Amino acid sequence: MLSAGTRASPDLNDGLTALLQSARRDAALVEERRELTDDLSEGITRAGFTRHFVPRRWGGAAGDFTSLLRSTASVAEACASTAWCAALYAAHARLAAYLPEEAQRDLWAHTPDVRIAASVVPPQGTATAVPGGWSLSGRWSFASGVAHADWVLLASWTRSAPCGAHPDGQREHRIFAVPRAHLTIVDTWHTLGLRGTGSNAVQADGAHVPAHRSLLLTDLIPASAGGARCHAVPFPMVAGLQFAAPILGAARGALQAWVRGSREREGSGSQEVPASAKFQRALARSSGEIQAAQLLLEQAAHRADHETPTALNIAENQRNAAMAAEWCARAVDRLFRVQGVRGQAEGDPVQRHWRDVTAAAGHATLGFEMAATAYAQAVFDRTAPPGA
Repeated sequence: MLSAGTRASPDLNDGLTALLQSARRDAALVEERRELTDDLSEGITRAGFTRHFVPRRWGGAAGDFTSLLRSTASVAEACASTAWCAALYAAHARLAAYLPEEAQRDLWAHTPDVRIAASVVPPQGTATAVPGGWSLSGRWSFASGVAHADWVLLASWTRSAPCGAHPDGQREHRIFAVPRAHLTIVDTWHTLGLRGTGSNAVQADGAHVPAHRSLLLTDLIPASAGGARCHAVPFPMVAGLQFAAPILGAARGALQAWVRGSREREGSGSQEVPASAKFQRALARSSGEIQAAQLLLEQAAHRADHETPTALNIAENQRNAAMAAEWCARAVDRLFRVQGVRGQAEGDPVQRHWRDVTAAAGHATLGFEMAATAYAQAVFDRTAPPGA
């Protein structure tokens, strides 16, 4: 793997076509390896995902959410694992943009093309205050793309300084930026879907983190990084988008593969042809649900790019992402089931997309119950009479 200082300086679209070609070629290989290939990780960088939300003063694009949604979904049509890592490398750079200036310099002084993995929700491991910073020990799970990362964002519970009302300090969700080389990867990622993301655990054994390389989760709400529009968007408004975008693309990929397979079977003289009522209903319902999911996510990205954040439109974005994931999962599940025994064959492309969508849609950030609670709270707070 190239070092951070020797990577190319791409624009978001320059390497996208090449990344799509590599993702199609290596989709089966990354499942077998349970992590991205070096070529795919470098392709993500060349396509501009890693620098997409990096502040412009460090040579980044400080880009928008709509273009990231569309690019991520396009890649996921070929390989959801590649798209998942690409989206998260971009999203984690946006989180890192809230670190103090000195920490940002540590990350991006030489290049904006730095791959950042993360395990920040829920807090894990142990962070102990030491002179000049923190000492981290323990294990953090599900750090997607960590094998090819340069840095990792980790979160632990810490305590604030004692005060009158809280003599023992208050519990705080603190995020730390740690060089990947200071951590050990633990092989824990053996899953049904998203196998190629390499979302293994990482272990720290007294890793030292200077004080300037940390921030609190509350620093992201409201957003305070300043500068570009993408850094003025509160974390909850866009958290779901980074996970829903690969789901949308994988659902579209499943639909495309299903249509191709149906046409091939029709040409071979099979009795189960697309003209059957069963196949017609599956095609119409699933394609409609996937298109509806895309409209919801496009609306959410547009809000993040153009609207002033409010409690209501933040909650609407959470609702949109959760519903889009749910609709895509339902649509792909229908396509997978209507194939019958053919879908059980090893290497079936619809099955692969089904496994990836099923795994991704189970992410806690996309839970509909949590989104429904936030949305109802925002609606009733907004419509309550003054003084209520």
